Amino acid sequence: MRRRAFLAALGGALVGLPRSLPAQQVDRVRKIGILMPYPVGDPEVRARLAAFQDELRRLGWSTGINLRLDERWATDDLDRVRTASAELVRLEPDVIFFTGGRVTRIIQAETREIPTVFVGVSDPLGQGLVANLARPGGNLTGIANPEYTITAKLVEILKEMAPAVARIGIVMNPANPSTAFNRRQFEAAAPNLGIEPHFLPVQQPIDIERAFSAFARDQHGGLVFPSDLTVLAHRALVTALAARHRLPAVYSDRAMAIAGGLASYSADRREMFRQGAAYVDRILRGEKPGDLPVQQPTRYELVINTQAARALGIALPDVLLARADEVIE
Repeated sequence: MRRRAFLAALGGALVGLPRSLPAQQVDRVRKIGILMPYPVGDPEVRARLAAFQDELRRLGWSTGINLRLDERWATDDLDRVRTASAELVRLEPDVIFFTGGRVTRIIQAETREIPTVFVGVSDPLGQGLVANLARPGGNLTGIANPEYTITAKLVEILKEMAPAVARIGIVMNPANPSTAFNRRQFEAAAPNLGIEPHFLPVQQPIDIERAFSAFARDQHGGLVFPSDLTVLAHRALVTALAARHRLPAVYSDRAMAIAGGLASYSADRREMFRQGAAYVDRILRGEKPGDLPVQQPTRYELVINTQAARALGIALPDVLLARADEVIE
């Protein structure tokens, strides 16, 4: 009886522990190559990567024990992204983990063999990056960005916050593979949303300054920002210029509202990085990326910056504030 009681107690204690690795996996350290197309000190992207590492630890992987992480931070300079991608491939990691639609084809040009997991790529099927969402095949899978219809949702929120807005510009880098898709969705939805659509292409900080200045010359304008690497990389400038030109704007990344933007509606990016970590874990345990379906985000969040609203003279509807997941005072 004592022995059975001891074994039962031991079994209960083990339930809460992280999954142990199969015996054949503890004889060597597994390597993950990480490519982030942002400045190395970017606090928001660092927080996302911390969520990724926390999830790996929860699943039983610890750096210095059974895991090695090789990070490359390349900013949004695609030449640096190419260099970083080649460096990681030469290290022959067990998995490459990255974010950003423009990064995908660069990594694919370097390797079609090393298992690769992405986070934050728009429409990977429509772009021809995978053969099938349910069974992507090849060496690539991951967590996709929300569908393009989210752009219409950004417009709806903007109109709810600032009903007088009649002209809305969609701001994206033309080099972003998803720009053409987002623009078509935006322009198709415009008549039903009662707005005059405009496309504001930006690539460099000077483009952002010129585009905002020109668009603000006419009244009743507002801006929406689908997911875009260039916009996020220059978020301090983007939000400052939107405020200076008194352009109400809704973004598709919480980091933009934290940086001073009026509001954001987006998938929870940190949660997406955790989802990506779960896929990395499954690949390290022997599953093939081509057998893992491309997932969609599972959690969305509305963030409202009331300080930015007051600066713009916007009286926020109580019903909208009640719906917000986070209100920045």
